Amino acid sequence: MKQEIEFIKFSPTQNMTVLVKTDHPAAQWPRIASQVMSYDSVYAEQVGFIGRAARTGADARLTMAGGEFCGNACMSLAVYHAAERGLAADDIAHVQLEASGTEQLVSCHVTRGSDAYICRIDMPSPRQIEQRTISFDGSELDIAIVRYPGFIHLVVERERFDDEAREKVQALAKLLGVATGAPLIGVMLYNPAISEMAPLIYVPYLESLVWERGCGSGTASVGAYLAWQHKRDIAQDIRQPGGIIRVFAVHHPESPGSVAIEGAVHIVAHGKAYIDI
Repeated sequence: MKQEIEFIKFSPTQNMTVLVKTDHPAAQWPRIASQVMSYDSVYAEQVGFIGRAARTGADARLTMAGGEFCGNACMSLAVYHAAERGLAADDIAHVQLEASGTEQLVSCHVTRGSDAYICRIDMPSPRQIEQRTISFDGSELDIAIVRYPGFIHLVVERERFDDEAREKVQALAKLLGVATGAPLIGVMLYNPAISEMAPLIYVPYLESLVWERGCGSGTASVGAYLAWQHKRDIAQDIRQPGGIIRVFAVHHPESPGSVAIEGAVHIVAHGKAYIDI
């Protein structure tokens, strides 16, 4: 049996994101997301569902298929709202979102450029950052653990993002998914010499393991880690396969400070898809 869904597809730093506009029972979300992400359907790296906000001051709610938080999907929904309002060139729209994976309202600032929307959003702050050396797969691995209330990111400094490094962190992400029960595990391979990142996102509930073209929340984690590591505020471009996302991280001696990211978002498609339910 085929069910029709209405969707919008976005490209935030080529992290292809589909947001579903039509209302569907939450029990169907994993199946919808799995099919929409597949090569023979709409094809994307992640899927979220647009809903009505429950809190005063929020414009909409975004729930990711795996219940995780996603910065790029938040930027995409903020851009959609700004576009629906008829945002004029060089004007700024302020959008407040409820989002899965965080209790904080997500504040977004959207500017319409000549060929894309530029969105800056305030990201959830990490709860804790720590650095460890672990024994894994027969070798010692230096990692920074960036903990959030709803998910865990690792930052692994590497000069090369070769197949061996990728395979190792994929295995580590799956192991952590089982060990921690977290709804999302992210591993950011990061080369500090050239400010380059390769982001891996693992959502155990969806059995989704993706090397993303660009990762907003991963960029925020790298920025928070750099502020913590160097004990100063950070404003830095982070290069990724799909382009650049800029991060702004505030250093606080006692705990991780506030973090914001800024990137370009394109609306690339708007239409209907047909899903087996």
